[in-house]
Amino acid sequence: MNRKDLFGSPPEWASKAIVYQIFPDRFRRSGLVEQQNQLSLKPWGSDPAHQGFQGGDLYGVIEALDHLQDLGINCIYLTPIFSSAANHRYHTYDYLNVDPILGGNSALEALIDEIHRRKMKIILDGVFNHCSRGFWAFHHLLENGKNSPYREWFHVNKWPLKPYNRGKDCGYRCWWDNPALPKFNHSHQPVRDYLIKVASYWLEFGIDGWRLDVPDEVPLDFWTHFRRSVKEISLNTWIIGEIWGDARTWLDGAHFDGVMNYRMGWSSLCWVAGDKLRKNYNNPDYPLEKINADQYINLLETTLGWYRPEFNCSQLNLLDSHDVPRSLHTLKGDMLALKLALFLLFIQPGAPCIYYGTEAGLSGGIEPKCREAFPWNETWPEDLRSFIRSLSSLRKKLSNYFERGLCWEPLGADALSGVGNLNIKKSSKLRKVIKVFVNRSRSSWLSIDDALPEETFLIGSLEKNGRGLSPQSAVVFLAS
Repeated sequence: MNRKDLFGSPPEWASKAIVYQIFPDRFRRSGLVEQQNQLSLKPWGSDPAHQGFQGGDLYGVIEALDHLQDLGINCIYLTPIFSSAANHRYHTYDYLNVDPILGGNSALEALIDEIHRRKMKIILDGVFNHCSRGFWAFHHLLENGKNSPYREWFHVNKWPLKPYNRGKDCGYRCWWDNPALPKFNHSHQPVRDYLIKVASYWLEFGIDGWRLDVPDEVPLDFWTHFRRSVKEISLNTWIIGEIWGDARTWLDGAHFDGVMNYRMGWSSLCWVAGDKLRKNYNNPDYPLEKINADQYINLLETTLGWYRPEFNCSQLNLLDSHDVPRSLHTLKGDMLALKLALFLLFIQPGAPCIYYGTEAGLSGGIEPKCREAFPWNETWPEDLRSFIRSLSSLRKKLSNYFERGLCWEPLGADALSGVGNLNIKKSSKLRKVIKVFVNRSRSSWLSIDDALPEETFLIGSLEKNGRGLSPQSAVVFLAS
């Protein structure tokens, strides 16, 4: 295997992935995890607070695979599953064991086997910037102080360490000054070796990729070493970094295959929402401000222009996640606006990612409210299963043609049109033209060309010889 193979294009399967993100503790409780029987779990559907476990587990994910495949999902992304004292499990204390509350390693093995039997993929969340204060090497420091043989694993400023000194000097570097999350010393070779060992272990266990937490806070050369190591195990490993903005530094062929493309998500929500955008979320990397069609087009084209086509096709495109308010909350419950945003998500280059519970109309707000339990045994606020299924079908119909993004043009203050030539791979003779019209207006119809062929996909109403496209609607035409 040569250097070009390792530092080259992303895996081809990533461009055809339709991803579903799962927050395991709140997704589905199977009742099959014996370790849970004597635990004081919170009732399912309790307030989604930072503390407390509701008992979702990996066997529950297995039980839900029929549901996910029915939506068109072919890849799942799990937020952290390794042993942790936090329900979100970003506070890892044992990287080589799945949390027993989730069912342990045997549950992950069963999940991977069933995932692959169904020709699906699975991505795990790698938290390699920091660990928890319960991590074995850091615990060694707490017990032995400066005499610990693991003192070089972390950035110690002074002794003694004060691991519960929140908001004050705790004596060591930690993530965002949170003493619960001591930061690894990545310049120390044993730390690098350990983290690569972890990444390699789970790839050999059977996973298909890694989503990497806060990778911009880790030295860049570590990720070069990381890519080389995991790609030597499998060139088909999908490496996704949690970079919220400009990721050109990491998408150069030597680091990641794609990033969490939040720019595509928040810009789509901001455009489809119009005047009904909820703006109470303060995050410069996920700015919620009304934008017009010209601004939206500029954001899309700028982002696509940053990267080579193969990396655009390997992005993880998402509207929301466990870290930001749910889309329906941001859109103030406007279901038609959400449908338009989901539609835009599915027709862009890159893999669309659905956050769990979107199909059930969940609308949790600022984290941790966006981490609510899936209401399996209750009446759903909304049922978007049929709609998401139709988007997946459209996506698969168009996926063979994607080589670059649509060329968008504004059609006035409230509407967009996208027209692009999509070349069929391995054929220079056959060409298809895709035409997309999106009308975000809540009151006005959009006049479009009445000579277009039969639509391939439609949200809302289309009157070809009359007013055109109804308010808050979209249509796709695909023709030779």
